[in-house]
Amino acid sequence: MTKGSNYWVIGGEFGSMNFHTLVHGSAQVQGPFPTRKEAEDAWRTVSEENRHKAGVRFSIVEEPSRVSA
Repeated sequence: MTKGSNYWVIGGEFGSMNFHTLVHGSAQVQGPFPTRKEAEDAWRTVSEENRHKAGVRFSIVEEPSRVSA
């Protein structure tokens, strides 16, 4: 059974444009956010702050909350 979700904004600077490996020490995690809207607002802010850096990317990840049945 699922009860709500948490949303996280994760990302940072990647070592190449294939976006597979983060540059050491550049990882960023924001959250948890109780709603996707709040996570999207945070994502827009951090993405805008870093838009001049082509190797920086952020994503929203949903973490379902689980409760025992």
